[in-house]
Amino acid sequence: MDARSHFQGKKITVMGLGLLGRGLGDVRYLASQDAELIVTDLKTRAQLATSIEALSDFPNSTFILGEHRLEDFRNRDYILKAAGVPLDSPYIAEAREQEIPIKMSASWFAEITQIPLIGITGTRGKSTVTHFIHSIFERAGKKTVLGGNIRGVSTLALLPEVTSEHTAIFELDSWQLQGFGEAGISPNIAVFTTFFPDHLNYYKNSMVAYLDDKAQIFLNQKKGDTLVLGRQAEEIVRDAYDGKIVGDVVVAGEEDLPAGWTLKIPGTHNRYDAALARAAAHAAGIDDTTIRQAVEEFSGVPGRLELVRTIDGISYYNDTTATTPEATIAALTALSELGKGVILVTGGADKSLDMSSYVEAAKHNTKRIILLNGTGTDRIRGEFPDAPLFDTLASAFEDARVHAEPGDSVILSPAFASFGMFKNEFDRGDQWNALVNAL
Repeated sequence: MDARSHFQGKKITVMGLGLLGRGLGDVRYLASQDAELIVTDLKTRAQLATSIEALSDFPNSTFILGEHRLEDFRNRDYILKAAGVPLDSPYIAEAREQEIPIKMSASWFAEITQIPLIGITGTRGKSTVTHFIHSIFERAGKKTVLGGNIRGVSTLALLPEVTSEHTAIFELDSWQLQGFGEAGISPNIAVFTTFFPDHLNYYKNSMVAYLDDKAQIFLNQKKGDTLVLGRQAEEIVRDAYDGKIVGDVVVAGEEDLPAGWTLKIPGTHNRYDAALARAAAHAAGIDDTTIRQAVEEFSGVPGRLELVRTIDGISYYNDTTATTPEATIAALTALSELGKGVILVTGGADKSLDMSSYVEAAKHNTKRIILLNGTGTDRIRGEFPDAPLFDTLASAFEDARVHAEPGDSVILSPAFASFGMFKNEFDRGDQWNALVNAL
């Protein structure tokens, strides 16, 4: 799709460049479409050196780094806001005062293309469900683009490859869904997997605010659209939005996946995710034969209970995206179902979540617990008096390796955010995989 007319000559402030590749890709695409860009980020030029270098061939971009300035949010045609911008940002408030449209990458893509869109959100399970659905569509021979909250993928940069025959399959976190709310749109098929406390530091301890952002995935649906509700989230969503759900509702959980379907990836939670993907695929007109083939071949998502390697009878798992207590509980439950002894490497930065269930699960489903330093770890340190505490992932890994025996599983499943010790959760997972693969 040629979308140049939407961007050529437009004055756009991009708020948030980052290091994950999504912001970088958006900026590269907009610059290639001859937009006049101001790129602003609180990180310094030194911190963003790799991203800045990748944009050196676009002279029509001005970088304001290490700060934001109010003047960069005035007299602009658009503001492209990155995920995670504070709800009370004075810069976004300034843009609204100036009546400048606030855009986000995934929703802007949806506005421009108008192609069928399947959106997946939820506190846990959204990544796995997204990739399940994408695998099903590929097995069915349908043209797709995979975007949203996908590592390293710029959603706007997907525009040139899109045709009217494509379906967009987007993982959407609560922040990205703010953009859908701004635009007054929702996916044609919306999947809401689960809802648990998360990001309470961002939402100032308001579960209502968190849920309201999530709900943008269906609040602007039209008649004939479909909302697939995970059974865990059903009551929460129905109670909060009674009378506001317009699309056809389908409820699914692990019991709705046929018993004879065998998954490569362990855990009841993965059967739950597969059932949601199946329901979404049904809504898109895909038959069960195709769905089953794709689901049974699916080998998982990197960083989500990912079996990195088995060596000397010891299985090493990367579960770095487990940034909530529920996620780590799910991983420990899945490994326990396999009957393996578990050595857990856990801990990190605090998100103001209730960790009591996680503490009990860790105590009862592991043979050894190893802690990574962090503000969240400080909160739970007293619950694990015998657990060693490490300032580096390498030292924690070495402790796990020394104490592991044939038949054991060693898993990085933090239950907390990655801030402080790592650039982000993917950096944490990449470091873990490097340690495992160096054995």
